[in-house]
Amino acid sequence: MKYYISDLHIYHENVIRYDGRPFSDVEEMSIEIVRKWNSTVKSDDEIYILGDFAWKNSKGIEVLEKLKGIKFLIRGNHDRVTEELANYFEWVRDYAVIQDGNFEVVMSHYPIAHWYNQYRGAVHLYGHVHNTKDYYAFEKYKQICRDMGIPFNCCNVGCMMSYMDYAPKTIDDLIKSGALY
Repeated sequence: MKYYISDLHIYHENVIRYDGRPFSDVEEMSIEIVRKWNSTVKSDDEIYILGDFAWKNSKGIEVLEKLKGIKFLIRGNHDRVTEELANYFEWVRDYAVIQDGNFEVVMSHYPIAHWYNQYRGAVHLYGHVHNTKDYYAFEKYKQICRDMGIPFNCCNVGCMMSYMDYAPKTIDDLIKSGALY
């Protein structure tokens, strides 16, 4: 099984206030993220983290050691990937295209207005914009494109989005929630 998530911001105190996250502190946030992750993911599942995993590498490594699955990292603007941190991932990239069942998935930390194979059914997953005015501006652009007949199958997999609920999700989960398509 393949799962996706973004913007966990492990041990980033300000993100709790910034996103209105329902945690009293970074300890509670990390415990809950690990609990939800491990109740969803099996050890042989693939998890694609679309950037901004941890605020501090040392704390990120502590959490990575607790998380199930085979992990891949799409680098975000807050990721400072050292050799030690990179050892916890199968690979670290800025951008990737993978096959997930019948779906070609284009992954970037940042939302892309027009992505590889967009007109051939590729799905774009991203993070970065959280649930801010930037997210809502991109959603408006998505609707404009759809109204013009431009295929625009993309989804913000930021953990703070209501349909993500701080846990990795599959493509099918995203479709069932209405977040994709």
